[in-house]
Amino acid sequence: MTLRSAAPDSFDALPNPRGGAVRSAELALAEALLAFEQHSESTSALLRASHALREAGWLSAQRFADALVRLSPLADEGDSTHLTHPTHQVSPVETNSARPAFGVALRDFRAALERHNLHELSCSPTLFNHYRVLCTHLSEHTPGSTVAFEDLALCARPVPPVSLHAQSADQLAHLRARYERALLPVLRSQPDNSGAALAFTNAALDELDAVLTELTGPDPYDFWRLAKACAKALRVSGRATGEADARRFYARCNLALADHARGIERAPRSLVRATLALLWRDYALFGAAAEDADQVEVLHDYGLTVDWHVAGTQASEMLWEAGAVQAQAISATRSTLMRELGVLTVNAHAYEDFLQTADASISALTEHARAADQPEKADPSEALQAGDAAYRLGAAACALGLGHVALVADALGLAWRRRAHAGVSTPAVRSHVVVGAPAASTLEQAAEALRAMLHKVAAGVAPAGSSAALAALTRAIEQGGA
Repeated sequence: MTLRSAAPDSFDALPNPRGGAVRSAELALAEALLAFEQHSESTSALLRASHALREAGWLSAQRFADALVRLSPLADEGDSTHLTHPTHQVSPVETNSARPAFGVALRDFRAALERHNLHELSCSPTLFNHYRVLCTHLSEHTPGSTVAFEDLALCARPVPPVSLHAQSADQLAHLRARYERALLPVLRSQPDNSGAALAFTNAALDELDAVLTELTGPDPYDFWRLAKACAKALRVSGRATGEADARRFYARCNLALADHARGIERAPRSLVRATLALLWRDYALFGAAAEDADQVEVLHDYGLTVDWHVAGTQASEMLWEAGAVQAQAISATRSTLMRELGVLTVNAHAYEDFLQTADASISALTEHARAADQPEKADPSEALQAGDAAYRLGAAACALGLGHVALVADALGLAWRRRAHAGVSTPAVRSHVVVGAPAASTLEQAAEALRAMLHKVAAGVAPAGSSAALAALTRAIEQGGA
């Protein structure tokens, strides 16, 4: 069972006292908030925040800031000159309707940014709800725009193709009938169900879980394996009933089952992304325990990592959070304990720890990449080890606030995972596998790009995003191989 935040009404995850801070973005948001409260122009300050977040590689936060930038002319009373469509005249009613939502979103975003937790900035339901409201106001002036949770959670991350493995028509028809019978009570359930109603809903959820288990095939990138993991995560977190995202997930799985019965071989990319983001959400925010190992393994197959937590109580978690805030305040007042990496300010001790972790990981990745160019020595276990090394580097970079490094490292970990699965030699699995192995040259080039980024970090220079390496990895992952 995963832990939950001690203050769920205000924040979604614990602060990261050793995480890097984008001070220029924090100051710009403070300036924007002051301007907003004084009914003056806030757009220029928000633009500075967006640019700083992009430079740091905090891409989900940048996307949120960009929504604030676009809406700010509507929220800044008396200023409607920066609209996307200059010919549109904003009425006072329109301006006033956007203003309260903008103000609340800006305040919460500023508070979240100061907690230095990149996972929270990507997966926070609180921030996403604000983001959705902001985009709703924007959609009145830019029709056709849509917004989804995965837009923030999986921003810039590659997602591999996912299969719907062949099964007999009779079997699929039988399973779909069972699924639809169990689906209706789940869709009608309420968060406050109790007694007989709760037992009835739980029985329906048990049946849905059983159907997903029977649908799951041997492919590592089988959609029903992903859906089964997501369903289990929703139940563990207590979100399987009464939540709109959960109802949408179960309903979309029914549509995917209909596609499967028609012989479609690939799951819709939008469904895969939505399911993956939903699976990752609570584990990214609150960490995972030993009993969550199966779901974490699925996340690793899709390039996502989580922190592991030890057992604790709500009281101990509150004490930890209070200590984290105190440690953060102390470090902020002691400039000798800080290092500057471009726009990113990092804790000096955390910086040194990261360099040690990164050095070992990048050496292992380079050796694995060179060995991968020898097909006669291909070993799935070696590829898994390389993937784990990349994930360790990505997790450490994320904790320090090095967003660009974390993104490339996680993508490289995913590429190695796919190479490991493509090399599986078990006959029962091999006949179904549709995984394409990324080319050894792509893996080596990405490892070298990471090494170059880490050399800059070690020299005290902020690493820019390695767009070429990330693009090559993305092509290899999303197009199924070399």
